Amino acid sequence: MIEPEQPQGFAHVHQKVVQRVNEIMPGEEELFDLAELFKIFGHSTRIRILYVLFESEMCVCGLAELLGMTQSAISHQLQVLKKSKLVKYRREGKTIFYSLADGHVRTILDQGMEHVTE
Repeated sequence: MIEPEQPQGFAHVHQKVVQRVNEIMPGEEELFDLAELFKIFGHSTRIRILYVLFESEMCVCGLAELLGMTQSAISHQLQVLKKSKLVKYRREGKTIFYSLADGHVRTILDQGMEHVTE
């Protein structure tokens, strides 16, 4: 194995530490996907929808009434959340009910809330 040269201006780099971290670092595609996921949490309406769905599955009309928004606006945000696999849905007759996709969603938001309220 060829030892990489010490880059100019980085005389105190601990090469073994850098190499170890580089070996466990996720790939660029995984990091991109993670960044895209976090972008989804960057919209307060989507966060509000997720908090409602913590408590109960709900249809678009219920979400719209509860959040004081149009059904169209809610539907648009639900599409984003579905595409990102954060919510799932089930059909009952003509009504579609939305719920959280899994427990990871709640964990992500719980940890985020814990961080901002410290």
